[in-house]
Amino acid sequence: MSMLEDPAQPDLESCRGTMSTEEDAKWLQWVTHQFETIAGKDREINLQQFKTALNVKESFFAERFFTLFDSDGSGTITLQELLEALTLLIHGNPMDKLKFLFQVYDVDGSGSIDADELRTVLRSCMRESAISLPDEKLDQLTLALFESADKDCNGAITFDELRDELQRFPGVMENLTISAAHWLTPPAAPRRPRALTWAYWHNHRSHLLCLAAFAGLHLLLFALAASEHRARGASVMVAKGCGQCLNLDGSFIAVLMLRRCLTWLRATWLAQVLPLDQNIQFHQFVGYVVIVLSLVHTVAHIVNFALQAQAEASPFQFWELLLTTRPGIGWIHGLASPTGVALLLLLLLMFACSSSCIRRSGHFEVFYWTHLSYLPMWILLILHGPNFWKWLLVPGTLFFLEKIIGLAVSRMAALCIVEVNLLPSKVTHLLIKRPPLFHYRPGDYLYLNIPTIARYEWHPFTISSAPEQKDTIWLHIRSEGQWTNRLYESFKTSCPMDCDPKPLSRSLKMRRSQRRPEVSEKSSENHLFCNIKCYIDGPYGTPTRRIFASEHAVLIGAGIGITPFASILQSIMYRHQKRKNICPSCQHSWMDSAQDEDMKLHKVDFMWINRDQRSFEWFVSLLTKLEMDQAEISQEGPFLELHMYMTSALGKNDMKAIGLQMALDLLAKKEKKDSITGLQTRTQPGRPDWNKVFQKVAAEKKGKVQVFFCGSPALAKVLKGHCEQFGFKFFQENF
Repeated sequence: MSMLEDPAQPDLESCRGTMSTEEDAKWLQWVTHQFETIAGKDREINLQQFKTALNVKESFFAERFFTLFDSDGSGTITLQELLEALTLLIHGNPMDKLKFLFQVYDVDGSGSIDADELRTVLRSCMRESAISLPDEKLDQLTLALFESADKDCNGAITFDELRDELQRFPGVMENLTISAAHWLTPPAAPRRPRALTWAYWHNHRSHLLCLAAFAGLHLLLFALAASEHRARGASVMVAKGCGQCLNLDGSFIAVLMLRRCLTWLRATWLAQVLPLDQNIQFHQFVGYVVIVLSLVHTVAHIVNFALQAQAEASPFQFWELLLTTRPGIGWIHGLASPTGVALLLLLLLMFACSSSCIRRSGHFEVFYWTHLSYLPMWILLILHGPNFWKWLLVPGTLFFLEKIIGLAVSRMAALCIVEVNLLPSKVTHLLIKRPPLFHYRPGDYLYLNIPTIARYEWHPFTISSAPEQKDTIWLHIRSEGQWTNRLYESFKTSCPMDCDPKPLSRSLKMRRSQRRPEVSEKSSENHLFCNIKCYIDGPYGTPTRRIFASEHAVLIGAGIGITPFASILQSIMYRHQKRKNICPSCQHSWMDSAQDEDMKLHKVDFMWINRDQRSFEWFVSLLTKLEMDQAEISQEGPFLELHMYMTSALGKNDMKAIGLQMALDLLAKKEKKDSITGLQTRTQPGRPDWNKVFQKVAAEKKGKVQVFFCGSPALAKVLKGHCEQFGFKFFQENF
């Protein structure tokens, strides 16, 4: 039932608003249906059923709500009692809602709230929001809110004092609700396909033009090949037309995986014309086209063979035409038929093992090894079709040159993993010694091979360190598959056998020479100094390379999707600091008006959306350093603005969380840092209201806005729709 699992879901509290009469009727009908489903024949629900319906993690609020909803004290709630209570909470005036909230907090029913009652409520709020803070911090939160609300200092908060305190927080009283509204809200109507608006065309024109060119070229090739064989019948015309298209696709599919060539093209004007960022999606799309054309091509030949076998003058049977070389079909010893059967079987195997359920279910090696069958497939295609080698000549040569260069560079000298940090949520932070000639740009990625984990497997990971960091390369790897889990577990179980015998001396020397702009995120008990052999292949470019050409960049990372932005943020601040000047006599600082020729940025908004509290620990020291640097160089408003969101935390408008969020706000103002992350930036509960976020960005007028996102595809669709609405350019990192 929880709606916190999907980051793309809208915030129901912000979108419910005032219902019309028609919406009220639909809502009432839906509530009645849900109640009857849960209640059964007795048409009443007990406390346990109520807890299940509310989907609460902590029973405190379920028990308090149940007690207040049960107006007759019978121990069960009828449909009438439920509807009356929910109607008051969702449609009632702010004062009615506030009275209910006061009753929830007044645990002993004395008519006032003492400090211990408030502490109990806040502790329950924290548990339901998945916020973990020490008891001392809970006491500080309780005292901050209690002392702020208890104006007369008599040791208790009255209803009037609670009302006055809430009125200090704009918008809270008008939007009070409870999480019951989540499961009592009818499912949203299915979304209609987006129309081909000017904004959609602006964001996808290169993609659409390439698709149109791809389709047009296929139609042309099919028509030419079919016309050439029109005298041999319809089945041969279809087979030859599909075969000619397959000649193109069988070679073009390799072009889409020329990573070095694509990285080079990103630095040219062609990056503005070709959809280089969608090369993986195009590769997958061409794969689907190959499957369809191959099946049609095969069926057409089967029909043709069946017709030939039925002819009286035919010396061959159907199975001989289909499976043997005796009929002499093909340009090399009659190999067309058997090679065609072998090609179709290999293609279907590759297609089945490339599905997301295989790749993302911990069986990446199945996808990896079956995908290597492109080598025998190309050989079979050369034997199968007389013209395929001509189509493959140029892209095949480039492909094998890339492979040879990559193999030579990656295996030229083994590198070593010098440090390992095991971070929350099973994230492995690797520090790899940087090769002297390894030059990369912020947001680039590389392929990593660790022989002790898997000798022949190479996996892509985004580089999370800045290029200005000369001595080491950082990788943050989340354990989501078989290889990444083995990596994490290998360091978790025990220190590797080849750990450095003098780790502290070596580490001290490295840290002094490194001059890193930030502190490494680690836990002392999960930190290892090692000397493990590894190999890297890269770097390769990504859409995030365009960030420095933006004027106003909005960086949005969901979960471990912060990784490319960690490198970018460090590099941005490094470049920004180069413009800082300090007067030697008065120590006055100012920013040089001349900008880096590669960097046009006027403003950067960074938004990090995490499911739970511990995930913020991955890069908390980096973000702390960025805030400190920002405080030093900020003059005309912040150049870099951070926005943190924790989706497991109940929103400020949820009745159960109002007290906690008020206390967190008060303590953050007092201590000048957030209690959840320790940053100066306040962590916002729930999901962002994207409409408000983009309205604020547009209102700042800092230049042309470009949005860069790394995270789940579901959230990407939501953001893409908002960008089209506001006319922002949208770029998505493959996640």
